[in-house]
Amino acid sequence: DTKTCKLGDKINLLVYKLHSDYCLQIIIMENENKKRLAVLVGCNYPNTRNELHGCINDVAAMRGTLVNRFGFDPGNIQLLTDAAAAGSSSSVMPTGANIKKALGAMVDQAKPADVLYFHYSGHGTRIPSLKPGNHFRQDEAIVPCDFNLITDVDFRQLVNRLPKGASFTILSDSCHSGGLIDKEKEQIGPSHVTEISNTSPSVTSKPKGIPFESILHHLASLTGINTSDIATHLLELFAADASLKFRLPPLELLNMFESSNPDEGILLSGCQANETSADMTNPVMTRGKACGAFSNAVQMVLKEHEADLSNRQVVMLARQVLREQGFEQHPCLYCNDENADATFLCESHISSSL
Repeated sequence: DTKTCKLGDKINLLVYKLHSDYCLQIIIMENENKKRLAVLVGCNYPNTRNELHGCINDVAAMRGTLVNRFGFDPGNIQLLTDAAAAGSSSSVMPTGANIKKALGAMVDQAKPADVLYFHYSGHGTRIPSLKPGNHFRQDEAIVPCDFNLITDVDFRQLVNRLPKGASFTILSDSCHSGGLIDKEKEQIGPSHVTEISNTSPSVTSKPKGIPFESILHHLASLTGINTSDIATHLLELFAADASLKFRLPPLELLNMFESSNPDEGILLSGCQANETSADMTNPVMTRGKACGAFSNAVQMVLKEHEADLSNRQVVMLARQVLREQGFEQHPCLYCNDENADATFLCESHISSSL
């Protein structure tokens, strides 16, 4: 009868309210227990032939975004830039050893469910593969301010050290950054149809990459050793601080990273492995402020979309921004299937979760 229906409605409403309150408490508890940690690296290489202008601006902007949108505690964000070389002593210099030390410390203190983030803006490069049978393949690396290369193997090793349940997102705004986590599954990359821009970028830009031959020549000038084997130079200069790729025998490397199990590494790269990323200045788009084209595109995407975005959406929308701006670089996404559609940096608005 009517009274029974009204009573049933009240009971359903009460159950819904109790369920909503319970879900709210669960979300609050999860957010309180979830630590968010970040390492941000910007290399401008001031006063050198490789000088860039927007990389420090990129990580400064991302620091604000992490705090204001994603709930990072400023005390849990470590900033490494080479601004010190330009007369400032505000940060730790981004040498290869310092970057790896910061990343290693972040991974070591991580607990299950923690959210880890690494943003790199600077030069990238490609080096001949040292793996058996891959003589014509090239591997990806970033170029710290001291040229002590950090390679795809180093990032794979960091991801392998994550505690179960923690996630590690890497955003690399550098040339040849596609595939920067060794053996991570491609979700958006070279196998996707890429649209070629019909317009030229109305910006002043410079590629964020240093050719392998230039790196080899620079290292050889420091060691004084006449060899084209880059491992020899890096080991001579940096010893135990050199990349695992150069310190371990090829067969040991092959066995070390053979696991094909899904992991929690997430890579958003500024371009495909065979492409370059741009360091740009545009009077209109950036008000004359230098920045990385990919870092700027991600900032634009996040500002235009207040709702949660998946990793896949961030990359696809950034591709669209770069295409509209006239850049022929195609951001990529490498991660397991589940993380492709997980929210970027595990963002979760309470109001949209109930």
